[in-house]
Amino acid sequence: MGRDELQRQSLEAALGDAGIARAEFDDVAGWVASAGISPEDPLAAEAWVFDADLSQVLLVRHPWRGWVPPGGKVEPGESPREAVHRELCEETGLDAELLAQPAAVTVRSYHPGKAATLGLSYAAIADPAAPLVPEPGQPAAWMNLDQPWEGWFPDDRSRMRRHAQWLAGLSTSERPAWRGAE
Repeated sequence: MGRDELQRQSLEAALGDAGIARAEFDDVAGWVASAGISPEDPLAAEAWVFDADLSQVLLVRHPWRGWVPPGGKVEPGESPREAVHRELCEETGLDAELLAQPAAVTVRSYHPGKAATLGLSYAAIADPAAPLVPEPGQPAAWMNLDQPWEGWFPDDRSRMRRHAQWLAGLSTSERPAWRGAE
């Protein structure tokens, strides 16, 4: 299977998840209309990993983006969900199960001078006591959602906090199963 076909598969998976994401930011419809079936720039995926109390989020210190959620590029043929799971393991050492519904879809540039691209955010719940094994030069840490941190995307903290509040407001029967949620 050629690279174009693999990219098409990745884009189709991304668009499927974008259609069911809980929140949409930026001009997703405009990006989809202009990208066609073979985006010029890579797709992106990230993990919003919360503690069971939904008061903290796991972030990694990117060399120039500052504190950001674990994530990265979706490789051709890989779904965004597969990519974010891989990136989460690579960047933090955690093997957390992603919640079924994507948290958000955005269109933004992950590098100065590069075009904006589609990014999907997936939520997970993990134990902050679990040992972290970050990549060299890119520390990982739990951050309180009520405290600011320096990051490339200033709206991220409020978006993550709103998603955590939404999760916390679900009734027990609606709430996705995670340890410590009862």
